[in-house]
Amino acid sequence: MDTHAEKQLPIVSSSYAEGRLARAFVTALHHTDPATRARAEERAGGWRRVLAGMADGTLRIGSRTPARGLPAWVTLQVLHGGFATGTARAGGPLLPYEAEAARKAGVPEEREALFAHCLTEEGLADLWALLDSTCYEVTVPEEAALLTVAWLVRAGETDAALELVREIGPFAATLRFTPRPTVSPAPDSDAVHRRTVAEAGATLAARGPHHGVETQREAHGVWRPFEDELLGHWLETAGPDHRVLGRAPGTGWHERGAALLDRYRVLAREHTLCGRHRDPKGNPGILRGALEETTAGRPLDARRLGLLRHAVTSMVRKRGLPGSERHTAVRSAQAAQAALPSHQDIAHLVAHRMSGLPQETGAVDVSALVAPVTEAEQRRSGLPAGTAVPPAIRRVVETARSAPLPTLVELGVVPSAEVMAELVPQLVAAETAAAYPDAPLRALAAANYRAFRNRRSLLLLNLERQVTPEELPWVRAVAPQRASDTRVRASAHTTLRRLAEVAVDGFPGTLLPNPLVRELGVLARRTDLDAPLVEELAADIFMGTFSPKFQAAAVVAGELLGGGSLYERYYGIDYAAVRAPADGGPGSGATGRKSVPDAREFAVLCHDRAGTRNPYSVAENGTVIEQAQILTTHNLATLVHRVGIAPATGWADLARRCFVTVCRLTGRAQHEQRPLGTVKDAAYAWRQMLFHLSLCDEGEAAGAVAWTREEAARHPAHVAARLAPALAGLRLVADGGSFAADGTADGGRARRLTGWTATGGHWLCGGPAGPGSVVSQP
Repeated sequence: MDTHAEKQLPIVSSSYAEGRLARAFVTALHHTDPATRARAEERAGGWRRVLAGMADGTLRIGSRTPARGLPAWVTLQVLHGGFATGTARAGGPLLPYEAEAARKAGVPEEREALFAHCLTEEGLADLWALLDSTCYEVTVPEEAALLTVAWLVRAGETDAALELVREIGPFAATLRFTPRPTVSPAPDSDAVHRRTVAEAGATLAARGPHHGVETQREAHGVWRPFEDELLGHWLETAGPDHRVLGRAPGTGWHERGAALLDRYRVLAREHTLCGRHRDPKGNPGILRGALEETTAGRPLDARRLGLLRHAVTSMVRKRGLPGSERHTAVRSAQAAQAALPSHQDIAHLVAHRMSGLPQETGAVDVSALVAPVTEAEQRRSGLPAGTAVPPAIRRVVETARSAPLPTLVELGVVPSAEVMAELVPQLVAAETAAAYPDAPLRALAAANYRAFRNRRSLLLLNLERQVTPEELPWVRAVAPQRASDTRVRASAHTTLRRLAEVAVDGFPGTLLPNPLVRELGVLARRTDLDAPLVEELAADIFMGTFSPKFQAAAVVAGELLGGGSLYERYYGIDYAAVRAPADGGPGSGATGRKSVPDAREFAVLCHDRAGTRNPYSVAENGTVIEQAQILTTHNLATLVHRVGIAPATGWADLARRCFVTVCRLTGRAQHEQRPLGTVKDAAYAWRQMLFHLSLCDEGEAAGAVAWTREEAARHPAHVAARLAPALAGLRLVADGGSFAADGTADGGRARRLTGWTATGGHWLCGGPAGPGSVVSQP
């Protein structure tokens, strides 16, 4: 059995696809944004293909080869939930660069003709030039195939080249096997970027006006000055006490009033963002309505006259008389605000700056991109020289910054472990490719790996594994070229440890997301380490069992934390019993140790610890999964004990930062209608805090535990109140005490904090869960 197998849904129903189709259809019909409607219509088409394929048998959802006639290595279009549509992402009509290549070669604009041309002397020469320049981009792995053929031919590996051509040849008419040429070569450094310069620039160029800001600009620049004119016009009729119509209007007053009303109608047609001026009950509306009556020659009745005088008095009281020092100060500030350059115009200027940089990579230095507007730019754009680039636009530019990953984390460009997981494949690609001695082959291998990581995972059955890069025919063809010496293994270990330390130190209160675990697992397999890394499983598709690596990871955790650690005592674990299934019993070898840990016994242990009774309950599935995470520490023990990570700031600092996350999430849950997901995340951060505390020396741990009460008091009162049972439980175990079988002590005033509850609400958010209930969620 594969110790790295992945658990997936064993029952496939069309109802999920039907529900997704309905959602996409509604969005395509009713969404206000045309681009969103177009994307939804495309998704709806995909779900229709899924349902049609499931109905006629051309799709086998749950298989590694779900599309009839396509091998596992073909990159498929995969929708939410892992459902393949049967469409190859390297298929479809020729792309512009393919058509251009066919025209240049003088062959028909067909993939099969272009494929055949690439195998000619002229075609191979073009591919060799592309290989050496590295000026190409691989967006789906298939685009690396013919470059690999060319490399094999040049290296004298003609048999391997012919075998590769024979394997991919049947798909030459339908799939794209050539890469996209680029202007600049591929990057070759340890720097990474979230977005390319082209992507960030396009976001800025597409920025439109902000409705709220432009409404405010219109109000300050158009309607407030007009209101002042209305007010000043009425004040011409006021007596010494500012009581309007206290004296007869002067000569020309009615004519000037009529001109004001004419200008109002023009302004109302041209400036439509504000609506306050249209309100007849507002002060400006009252002044304008009264003026319309007066200029029409109709006297004001007592009610309208009273409203007019009240409106004038209110406006004068609020800001002073027009022209007064107070009134002038207010209007000057508003006018200055209205005159500020719009974010839209500044964004377009910055996008213009970015257009002069290489577009396919990140920007090493972004300081010039976010500098104030220059005098030359003022002449071209009209924006005032010295105008600063606002933070919202700077943040978009920062996403294109190219720098080492720790630098991006420190700067906040990488704000979460999930975002970090998106960047790590760039580094793992370089590390994976480093095993190839030939420089062009290294660049090709790195490009292929990056493209492969854009493949979406399939929904699989029976603990099958996703397709790996090593299974691609062109990767297999050059596999003998890979070095596997001590240097390569040591480099992979160094990269693994460095990335794991960045993740654990940068985001201590967060579970390592599955995409990041996957990349760390790739590096671990490149080393001599026995480092089992496990994914987070989904409760709604969990069927009660685990792959063998979960047991292996729990054994590693026992090696590190067994013997009475705070973690072991807090969660009531007997790590000696956890190790027992792997150390002896039926199936053991001559040494008494099994070659493969018994995943079934591990699953039974998790079910027993969770106290589950209903195998079809999502909530109870969650409690079982959480027990597996507790026993394995969800990779932390493996990273510390086998990989050797050691955060520079120390374990006590990580524990404190985890508790800050617990407090923040507990406070957020207070305001959520469905808080159980947030409670689950808080419990995960709590568990990671306990792990870090368990690696502290006795004095550090005691100081950190005492500090938690002070930190809780810094947050809103409800946070400290809700965390009080958890903190009491932490102090209880730290002082040598223990929980009862139901996870409580001291009459329920001390509780073990876990994230899932199979009965009612969670006590952390004021739910009805009683002392004996299991903590769990969504």
